[in-house]
Amino acid sequence: MILLDNSEQLLALFESLARSIPESLKVYGSVYHINHGNPFNMEVLVDSWPEYQMVIIRPQKQEMTDDMDSYTNVYRIFSKDPQKSQEVLKNCEIINWKQRLQIQGLQESLGEGIRAAAFSKSVKVEHSTAVLLVTEDILKLNASNKSKFGSWAETGHPDDDFERETPNFKYGQLDISYSGLVNDNWKLGKNERSLRYIERCIGALPAACMLGPEGAPVAWITMDPSCEVGMAYSVEKYRKTGKMAQVMVRYKKYLLQKNIPFYISVLEENERSRSSVKAAGFFEASCEWHQWTCYPQNLVPF
Repeated sequence: MILLDNSEQLLALFESLARSIPESLKVYGSVYHINHGNPFNMEVLVDSWPEYQMVIIRPQKQEMTDDMDSYTNVYRIFSKDPQKSQEVLKNCEIINWKQRLQIQGLQESLGEGIRAAAFSKSVKVEHSTAVLLVTEDILKLNASNKSKFGSWAETGHPDDDFERETPNFKYGQLDISYSGLVNDNWKLGKNERSLRYIERCIGALPAACMLGPEGAPVAWITMDPSCEVGMAYSVEKYRKTGKMAQVMVRYKKYLLQKNIPFYISVLEENERSRSSVKAAGFFEASCEWHQWTCYPQNLVPF
């Protein structure tokens, strides 16, 4: 595999991946963040260049020091020929199969190669899937790569109108000081590793919330290193009041104004969340969200 670390190469890859959306969104979103400061210290590998068949995004080696940290040890993959991914994935220099890790992608056909490579390393694999939801704007993304993060004051969202209608609530950026609150209410969190991960996400990437009468967030949403929007939550007192929908609409507007790619995954059985996301202007994509969680024999959970 070839490491792409040249800005011109990364821009060319970004523009090329745009032509394979939605299947390439996991990798496309990761390359977006790499091209905009690379706050999670990720790197890009391709099987060949400039013509390529496979792209792997992974953290740089200095990031993957904790063998049990599956929030950090994440590989995101896109392939133009998923059936041929097995030999690449077997290479220990590409995937550190001695760690607990996650492999994410939007192509179910990657699974056969992942399972075969894992089996050859005596690694257990658990596969999970979810519905991928996108907007029409994302399918028409302009791959200009000229977007940049701006301050929330520059977004032009109608804060004043909103505050006049509901003066006890205020929409704004989710502060990193609320990382513990997010962690305590995230189904995949509630531990020290997830807290550190959430702090990095909120500190480096766009995250929004609705502040309630007490001055604390009553609904919030964040973004991950691949531009996936998630960790959405409303405190019980304010559920079914439209607060999450209001956060989602304004957050989506901000991302669109800044040309930041985004998408959402929702478990198929979570019909209420799917309906809420669709009401905010999303629709189900032609592919699904997939994650393969891999455990070496000595790190298999009880």
